[in-house]
Amino acid sequence: MLYKRPIIRVCFLFLISLTFHACQMNKAPKNETKQEIPEAVSDYQKIVHNGKLVVLVENSSTSYFIYRGKKMGFEYELLKEFAKEIGVELEIKIVANLDKLTSMLNSGEGDLIACNYTITRERMKDIDFSVPFIQSPQVLIQRKPDGWQKMKDKDLEKLLITDPSELAGKKVNVWENSSYYQRLMHLQEEIGDSIFIDPVDGLVGSEELIELVSEGIIDYTVVEENIAKVNQRFYDNIDISTQISVKQKIAFGVRKSSSLLKAKLDKWLEKFLDSRLYAYMYRKYFEIGTTTINSQDSYSNLKGGKISPFDDIFKRAQEKHGTDWILLAALCYQESKFNPYIESFGGAYGMMQFMPNTGPYYGVFPDSPPEVQIMGGMKKLTADIRLWKEIPDPVQREKFALASYNAGGGHIKDAQRLAKKHGLDANRWDDNVEKMILNLSKQEYYRDEVVRNGAMRGTTTYNYVRQVYQRYLDWKAAYK
Repeated sequence: MLYKRPIIRVCFLFLISLTFHACQMNKAPKNETKQEIPEAVSDYQKIVHNGKLVVLVENSSTSYFIYRGKKMGFEYELLKEFAKEIGVELEIKIVANLDKLTSMLNSGEGDLIACNYTITRERMKDIDFSVPFIQSPQVLIQRKPDGWQKMKDKDLEKLLITDPSELAGKKVNVWENSSYYQRLMHLQEEIGDSIFIDPVDGLVGSEELIELVSEGIIDYTVVEENIAKVNQRFYDNIDISTQISVKQKIAFGVRKSSSLLKAKLDKWLEKFLDSRLYAYMYRKYFEIGTTTINSQDSYSNLKGGKISPFDDIFKRAQEKHGTDWILLAALCYQESKFNPYIESFGGAYGMMQFMPNTGPYYGVFPDSPPEVQIMGGMKKLTADIRLWKEIPDPVQREKFALASYNAGGGHIKDAQRLAKKHGLDANRWDDNVEKMILNLSKQEYYRDEVVRNGAMRGTTTYNYVRQVYQRYLDWKAAYK
């Protein structure tokens, strides 16, 4: 039986060798997994360690913008809540050239992309996406014909494109690296005809193209319906009713290596999208109108020699602060039509449309009575006039104050600096600074090094100052 021992020993050693080799085989994938997990975790841990979430945004009404001194934007507000959830600050990095979004994300210049980014197969080759937070079809932006206000709906419809097939032979301007461009390419195949797609680079934003349509410089562009709804508030001569796609999924862009950040964001979004706060945010940006935009209502008719039911309060406000009460009344009419209970875009409330971060400073809250609202408005307008004390002409000073009330002093200072740079009078509103206000919606201007507060809806403030001041002059003459 002794001859069996060497065989047993050999078999035993062979089994040990197999076991050791198998263990080594099993360890290899584990080692690879361990190398991947720290890489994935490191992005999220770095965010938590540094105490900030860096987001790459577009300066637009859906992504990020500044309104009356308040940082706003649907995606900005969503991510601000997420940052709060994980205990960090939200840092915004405005991207000048949208063509660089993916490369900036993958090089670590930001942690997320937030610019109404549609999920596409092409983009998913380079980055991941979060859970979608909006689904929106693409719509055609076209200009209504002159005199459309007096037309019947049926007559107006005949002059507009109402079916995507009617785009055959038409020229459409869109961002080349967008889902709009891809959709138009596919649409050509579907309708069996050519659409003349004129691509623009990432330096021209979708909202700038919408403005060009409104002004008659280009004929058509394409955006998601949610963007179109926001912009229709500012340009009432555009039509957004023609859909050219099914609903597109819009989400936040995430690096492929940031799997833990994506998991955290997805889990939070899945819960947050069912919350009342999300519903409020969506309604605020995409459903609630505003009384301050394109107000074409007739002036008060001064029945019985009165401008408003609150004339006595306006006059007492003048006695206390020294500013002409009729100027404040003209501003108040523009803001709210003297309605003490109105709430509009951005959460602005009351007769003077104070923002939630500004009203308390002047002692005005959503439930304040009309007298408190008017007194707070007079205090704010008087402060805005004093803010421009270096303006020598009192009329021009008042116009700068009205512009500040509407847009916030930061944007007006930007327009002043641009005016000076372009050889205009920085102390004169009419035909000087107001020109730069109009240009602040154009990227070549709001990305100038002298601009510190980004883009703004220049046409809104331009029209606001003209309408309020003309109303003031008319009421002043009529009241006397």
